[in-house]
Amino acid sequence: MAGKAGASLTRAQLVIMEPPAKVGARPGGRLASVKFQFNPNSLSLTKNVEWRRRPSRMAGQTAVPEFVGSGPRTLSVEVFLDATATHDNSVENRVEQLLLACVPTKKSRAKKKPASPWVRFEWGTAKTTSFDGVLSNLSVDYSLFDVDGKPLRARCGLSIEEAGSDVPGQNPTSGSREARRTHRVVAGDSLPELAWREYGDATAWRVIAEANDIDDPMSLAPGVELLVPAVEEVR
Repeated sequence: MAGKAGASLTRAQLVIMEPPAKVGARPGGRLASVKFQFNPNSLSLTKNVEWRRRPSRMAGQTAVPEFVGSGPRTLSVEVFLDATATHDNSVENRVEQLLLACVPTKKSRAKKKPASPWVRFEWGTAKTTSFDGVLSNLSVDYSLFDVDGKPLRARCGLSIEEAGSDVPGQNPTSGSREARRTHRVVAGDSLPELAWREYGDATAWRVIAEANDIDDPMSLAPGVELLVPAVEEVR
């Protein structure tokens, strides 16, 4: 970790926001801003692109890859917390702030549509690492304790998965996302993956499952034709 951030340094922070009210909407109001005591020394950014190939019968040749879609960005960052350098008597308060991003918000529970907050990592003018997403993983390693057992130091690992709020692109076969369409299952398909490609929300797989009377979203028989509801049916 870098040295302690002084007044002249731009501090990194994690912004915690209400989840969007509907698919395609922007995140809601700010719930909290967790300022980091120390700026990270490094950030890990990954992004996957999915391609599909059909087996080629011609020896020595390979099939032309078919572009399936672009996956979300994932940002991994490690945060160092130290209560010995502040007036706090424990790092648990800051850990609890981070844990807020892992549980449904009060507002979403009140609407009987529980959803965890969206988050955004902010550090100065950085753009590639600052995007709206969800906290997909949080790990906490306590390393120093007071005589009464209170944790004084901790390293927190955060993984933020991009959750773009742009309206999903058009279906090239129909020219519109308003009408229902069908999808023929191929090996490796799953409903969460299909829901992500169609609606930009992997948790919307239940809409497709209900439309096709599917019990197991991870077990799909290749060749089966699925009915894919329109976007407005997800809202």
